[in-house]
Amino acid sequence: MKKSNFAGVIAMVLVGGIISGVLLSEFGVTKAFARSIPFIGGGADDTPATSVDLAPLWKVWNTLDSKFVDSTPSTTLPEEEEKVWAMMKGLTESFKDPYTVFMPPEQTKLFKEEISGSFGGVGMEVGLNKEGFVTVITPLKDTPAERAGIQAGDLITAINGTSTEGFAVDEAVRLIRGEKGTPVTFTMVRGQKEVEITVVRDTINIPTIKNYKEENAQVYTIELYSFTAQSPQLFEKAMDEFKASGLSKLIIDLRGNPGGYLNAANLIASHFLPANEVIVTEDYQQKQPSIVHRSNGGEFIDKSTEVVVLINKGSASASEIVAGALKDHKRATVIGETSFGKGSVQELIDIEGASLKVTVAKWLTPSGKSLSFEGVHPDIEVVRPESDIEEKKDSQKLRALEFFATGK
Repeated sequence: MKKSNFAGVIAMVLVGGIISGVLLSEFGVTKAFARSIPFIGGGADDTPATSVDLAPLWKVWNTLDSKFVDSTPSTTLPEEEEKVWAMMKGLTESFKDPYTVFMPPEQTKLFKEEISGSFGGVGMEVGLNKEGFVTVITPLKDTPAERAGIQAGDLITAINGTSTEGFAVDEAVRLIRGEKGTPVTFTMVRGQKEVEITVVRDTINIPTIKNYKEENAQVYTIELYSFTAQSPQLFEKAMDEFKASGLSKLIIDLRGNPGGYLNAANLIASHFLPANEVIVTEDYQQKQPSIVHRSNGGEFIDKSTEVVVLINKGSASASEIVAGALKDHKRATVIGETSFGKGSVQELIDIEGASLKVTVAKWLTPSGKSLSFEGVHPDIEVVRPESDIEEKKDSQKLRALEFFATGK
């Protein structure tokens, strides 16, 4: 995740500044309550906005406090703190960006566990597709989700019978996660049919890399499963083994790789590009200057090595940066399916136990194409049929081997 100095967070300007005491007495919210909960952290600006009249908001707050009567057995009266978290959450959702999310303390804890690299769950990356439905980006390699037959692109319509309609990603994650050894049932739409899959949760350790010479072919393959802090060193070791093999044809398999650290993507792409070539640009849309990331050229291998990059709709974020850079510079032939389209930069801002994950920029490939919602389009499109799994066949890999053999 890219960490930036961007501090103009709208949610905090409109809500945090008011709660912290500037307009409290006018609308009847007690100053004692305001002082008891610190709301601004991570360097965010808590200056009150003067362009917005928040009187209606406080009228709603005070009306609910003074008039609401619980009328059903399921009614739960929220604590004061919960109401404020809900206001922040609602404001964040009004931006209608699936990657800009306000997380109360409990969700923040789950999120931090997830990005730490080891957690309890089923082992899959989820996101929202273009229509806003909870979607499997990819099942991670050798996890309960993959073994149960969950596939990239599956639409999750319910989790343990709870409909996911209108869910943010973090709400889905909260239902998916649970104690090791407990089952979770997914209702999914795959193509034109509905499927139901039950998965037993386990401790998930995110795998990183696998490399080997292809059987019966003079081709070497490096499968990269994620872009962790250790990925550049592991990739460099794999590249050393590739060079030692004496082969000159290389497959970089980024299928099902949901991404990770930007720096890892830059260092890995640098193996294939001369120094100072553009890898990716962070476009802040005039809110601050764009940041251009370039190849360091330190481990550069020349074009005598033929390269194919395999992608599918489970390839996202850092995977798309690497695939997009090598494609634009004509350094690799990209084979497979159009990638997921996770082409944006998020900053995580601490809100004293809660947090705001906010989109601050978009990724642009060297040719200026936005990765957001467009993804990387392959040079050679190969959609892997469901029959591949049953037949233990890999049509996309076979097409890559055919390309090396025939040059087309």
